[in-house]
Amino acid sequence: MRVPEPLSLKIYRSLSRAAEPVANFALHHRLQKGKEDPDRIDERRGIAKRPRPDGALIWIHGASVGESLSVIPLVQRLRERRPDVNFLVTTGTVTSANLMAERLPDGAFHQYIPLDHPDFVSSFLDYWRPDAAIFVESEFWPNLILGARRKVPRMTLVNGRVSPGSFEDWKRQPNSIKFILSSFDAIIAQDYQNAERLTTLSGGVVDMFGNLKNAAPPLPADDNEIARLKEKIGDRPIWLAASTHPGEEEIALNTHQILRDNYPNILTIIAPRHPGRGAEVCALARERSLQIAQRSANGEIMPETGLYIADTLGELGLFYRLSDIAFVGGGITPKGGHNPLEPARLGAAILHGPHTFNFVEIYNDMRAAGGAALVRNERELATAIRRLWHDAKTREAMIDAARGAAESNADKILNDICDSLLETAPSKAGS
Repeated sequence: MRVPEPLSLKIYRSLSRAAEPVANFALHHRLQKGKEDPDRIDERRGIAKRPRPDGALIWIHGASVGESLSVIPLVQRLRERRPDVNFLVTTGTVTSANLMAERLPDGAFHQYIPLDHPDFVSSFLDYWRPDAAIFVESEFWPNLILGARRKVPRMTLVNGRVSPGSFEDWKRQPNSIKFILSSFDAIIAQDYQNAERLTTLSGGVVDMFGNLKNAAPPLPADDNEIARLKEKIGDRPIWLAASTHPGEEEIALNTHQILRDNYPNILTIIAPRHPGRGAEVCALARERSLQIAQRSANGEIMPETGLYIADTLGELGLFYRLSDIAFVGGGITPKGGHNPLEPARLGAAILHGPHTFNFVEIYNDMRAAGGAALVRNERELATAIRRLWHDAKTREAMIDAARGAAESNADKILNDICDSLLETAPSKAGS
């Protein structure tokens, strides 16, 4: 039996209902700044242009680009298993809407999520009449969730996440967050840490099958640019240091200098985790008198270029495709490591540091399969790269193992989540 709605949520919902002029002003302001689609602005008020399809409809919501990327393989897998069901996918940004238009399968379509105003939410729900709702990650808008709870037969939170900061904030409002989370019939967390936080906040059972983002499609890249850069590089020995943090660029530069003794035409690519640090990395390289090219400054790879600073946004998929050896940063400095599944899907042997607590299970599985190797400093990194250059058979085996581990991980996560979701999905077409 659900507990009564806390007074704080009642006040929030009353104030937000009275704030419709403010909501409309905010939409107008966002439209002026190019953050809304002028042809579809009414969708943000819950007003749709396209007709509701006949039959059962499952609604999936992911707020922005990161969540929408993880939604795509989930929709594809659900659609394969339930071709009789239509899928409505909502997001809140223009970029994510464009992504959905390109990648959603047949039988799925996109709408913008309404703002968190009771009337906008009610209009949206009354029009689409979803048979089930799936919320992805951490969109805990009270009007949206509580409004859906009253009108949607089943609701699930998938890939649930609560950041440490948000966890501390919600602990100061325990009754409110417990009431909001009680709207979900099932909660599936993305990892064990978030499962613990969501268990604490909800007071209920939380499942965990793995991070849905690990099943996301490979990072994109422009085919023409891949071909152009490969022609520039030719048959030079090449390796990539990706998503590096301060301290790791120095290790990459030291590694480059160690390897240069035996490979004078080596090309090292450094892609800092934060592209804005490109100039800082260039300065470190100049201190060592290295020949560099900086991508953000339109620098070109020339025969004499030893170091290519890949300091642009959204191009990591390009650089992973250029090198079949990738050191993934964030693990020598204690940042917790970054996602090894991204390079694994694109054909790279993976090297990483010891501090991988953000992806500990994935790294363990990948090392066990032979697709990744641990390095602690520039000497170990240079030794590992030299070995992989010398031994093509080992390198190819490592690449195949990394790719196999990534595909296995993605399939298991998708199957487990889909099994859970489809246990209580609409049993027949028709709503």
